[in-house]
Amino acid sequence: MADSPIVLVDGSSYLYRAFHALPPLTASNGQPTGAVKGVLSMLKRLLKDYPQSPMAVVFDAKGKTFRDELFEEYKAQRPPMPDDLKAQVKPLHECVRALGLPLLCIEGVEADDVIGTLARHATEAGRDAVISTGDKDMAQLVNGHITLVNTMKGETLDSEGVKEKFGLPPSLIIDFLALMGDKIDNIPGVPGVGEKTALALLQDIGGLDTLYADLDKITTLSVRGAKSLPKKLEAHRDQAFLSYQLATIKTDCELPVGLSDLDVAKPDRDRLLELYRDLEFKGWLAELLEGQDEGVDDISGGQAVSEGSSQDNDPASSAERRDVMILTRDELDAWVKCLHEVDTFCFDLETTSLDYMEAAIVGIGIAIERGEAAYIPVAHDYLDAPVQLDRQLVLDTLKPLWEDDRKAKIGQNLKYDISVLANYGIDVAGALDDTMLESYVLNSTATRHDMNSLALKYLGETTIHFEDIAGKGAKQLTFNQVDLEQALPYACEDVDITIRLHHELRPRVEAEGRLADVLDTLERPLIKVLSRIERNGVALDTQRLQSQSQELASRIHDIEGKAFELAGREFNLGSPKQLGQILFEEQKIPVIKKTPKGAPSTAESVLEELALDYPLPKLIMEHRGLSKLKSTYTDKLPQLVSAKTGRLHTSYHQAVTATGRLSSSDPNLQNIPVRTDEGRKIRQAFVARPGYRIVAADYSQIELRIMAHLSEDKGLLDAFANDLDIHAATAAEVFGIDMEKVSSDQRRSAKAINFGLIYGMSAWGLSRQLHIERNQAQTYIDRYFDRYPGVARYMERIRSRAAEDGFVETVFGRRLYLPEIKAQNHARRQAAERTAINAPMQGTAADVIKRAMIDVDHWLRQSDFDAWMVMQVHDELVFEVRDNQVDDFTGTVTSLMRDAAELKVPLIVEAESGANWDEAH
Repeated sequence: MADSPIVLVDGSSYLYRAFHALPPLTASNGQPTGAVKGVLSMLKRLLKDYPQSPMAVVFDAKGKTFRDELFEEYKAQRPPMPDDLKAQVKPLHECVRALGLPLLCIEGVEADDVIGTLARHATEAGRDAVISTGDKDMAQLVNGHITLVNTMKGETLDSEGVKEKFGLPPSLIIDFLALMGDKIDNIPGVPGVGEKTALALLQDIGGLDTLYADLDKITTLSVRGAKSLPKKLEAHRDQAFLSYQLATIKTDCELPVGLSDLDVAKPDRDRLLELYRDLEFKGWLAELLEGQDEGVDDISGGQAVSEGSSQDNDPASSAERRDVMILTRDELDAWVKCLHEVDTFCFDLETTSLDYMEAAIVGIGIAIERGEAAYIPVAHDYLDAPVQLDRQLVLDTLKPLWEDDRKAKIGQNLKYDISVLANYGIDVAGALDDTMLESYVLNSTATRHDMNSLALKYLGETTIHFEDIAGKGAKQLTFNQVDLEQALPYACEDVDITIRLHHELRPRVEAEGRLADVLDTLERPLIKVLSRIERNGVALDTQRLQSQSQELASRIHDIEGKAFELAGREFNLGSPKQLGQILFEEQKIPVIKKTPKGAPSTAESVLEELALDYPLPKLIMEHRGLSKLKSTYTDKLPQLVSAKTGRLHTSYHQAVTATGRLSSSDPNLQNIPVRTDEGRKIRQAFVARPGYRIVAADYSQIELRIMAHLSEDKGLLDAFANDLDIHAATAAEVFGIDMEKVSSDQRRSAKAINFGLIYGMSAWGLSRQLHIERNQAQTYIDRYFDRYPGVARYMERIRSRAAEDGFVETVFGRRLYLPEIKAQNHARRQAAERTAINAPMQGTAADVIKRAMIDVDHWLRQSDFDAWMVMQVHDELVFEVRDNQVDDFTGTVTSLMRDAAELKVPLIVEAESGANWDEAH
């Protein structure tokens, strides 16, 4: 458009600025992406601000330029491009081209010169041009037609803007740079002439030619060192004019393109889909698929090609799917007939709640093949809802199919659906193919494993979100209130996307190492085991918890009183601002650490350190701990007890942690403290029914045993083989004394070393934990590795292998990818190396207890024992067992748990029983 300004983008300037100014981002395959995203954000902003403007993005070309011939030292001090930045140049260029923008890299000149030449052409043609840059050198180009825009700062500069910002008009910017020089580009300038002096000379006398024509005039200026300046300037006359040449942007380059070759952006949608998916720019990918991306037309048509798939193989998109509503018995019978004829089908329940114990089935989605799906509504109850099939009739009709162990079932988060069906007396059987777990096993850290995220990453499609049909917040509808016209595509999409994900993910899992074994022998069998544990629930003594809440409230009140006394006034102990004011301003306690905004930090780690020397931080720490116990457990747990069963039912998550460990929520059983009296009192509220006992079976020091197995260190292997106290044995080695002479403090220190090193703890971290000097902690670590050289060799070996492969594996083949293992940033790379050392141990421990749960569950269902598995916490399984069967049960369950893995050292399982969890622990 002739009336729209030409936009010239300084890509090289923005690339460096984005790299250094923005947080580092890394895709799951290790590709750094932060700078790419930063530059693309700026480009997308420009496309939005100048939608009808011809545009070009200019980058520096490789090789020397004419300036290097003028001055050999030009840019000589610049360090080489960091590897993390170099790796982003090619994908950025590909993204720029995919956005439909001309990309210019002209050899022999810099990006500034290309932009300068095009800007001159625009001025001569009477066209306006916008130069998008963060480089102050470009201010020399500003005139009546040329303005600068810095999208990082939201700044626009015309001639007046340049004068206001720099104190000089655009015509003197080159003189300014020539006098003061430029350290970044190694433009020498005049030694001793800084910004203030250069400004004064240029404002009061004029540019270089005028200045050197009358150097004596400088002595009349009120500038520091004015009397010596003429001599200094004369001595460096040649250097000043060389600097002028170096700082001058060339505006007469021979270019292979002209203004007429620049056009309004015409993005390549398919290429952008591919690039956004590879770089894992999920938000932009979603926008593009939904037709919201800047300048991208005709979004509704076409089809995304999923990673690793060809268009020939890719299933029909959701726009081509045939959705069927089943409202009559004949329609149901026709689909059931088809289901009986196939070996596999996909299903998904639509319910009233995410709570598997409370959820009522509203409808059922079914798919056999990609591209066709059916929805059976059974309980939509809004006004004017059509006549639907009876829920019990539908469940009775489908029950034989669900319970047929010859038919495989495909689903997303099948554990939920299985638990809900169990509440209706349906025991789902057969192989379970869960796309959530397929994605999790393939790469636990590549993405979230919900269906929407997986569809975006692996199929390149956005899905209908629940909020799209039900609304948000307090007025959100439950599914039974959703209109069938909206429910149909939502429910059918769920099963269609799921079946397509299965066909995409399963082959990927099978192609990578032993991941198929991890999926088939651990994660898939565990689905039903966890469902049973969740539905078993655990009994809770709510009266005991209420009493403890009252005790905690009283103690919290007492602590507040003591804190007010120490502070000399009342304040809100939960307010970081008020606490910081009292600690650091009023009590003058030294500031250890600051927040990103510069305020003194009152984080837990800071208070923990201050508590060693000051009483008030110690009280605050105690107050925080007790308040959290009260709000999270003693107050909340009774509210979570099911009205239906009278028991507490947690939810276990298989696809959350990076290492394979289970997590839990509502409540989070993994975080109940065990090292304090208050935490143990909470465990006392987890009780057995009358006539039963709680049995807790716990793996002893499993991660240290796995370290011995992986490292094959002779000292560790011998210690575990001889059933020695490993912490006392380590203390004896580190302190050079006999085991029987090890003190409790020495054993405690050795325990911190044993566990600290497998989590990658540094000497500084160990010194803080043991409250000793850093050099003393380093001595302990050095002695440890001297005595256990196999551990040191293992750590070095695993770091090296992780850097080479990009992942580490557990004993059973589970992988944890480490995208930052080759990061240029030292801190990020070290963090990845620490993870590489620990993940095989944590992950193997997770695999072992999962194997044990599967074996114990199978045995329980075959045996005559009156026992339930009710909880899994860390390395511990918790059971509720008939009191007269406890001894026999304990013997068998410990044996099964010991046999869950065959390591080079024995696995030890410690099991106890009691009326409550604390007694059994």
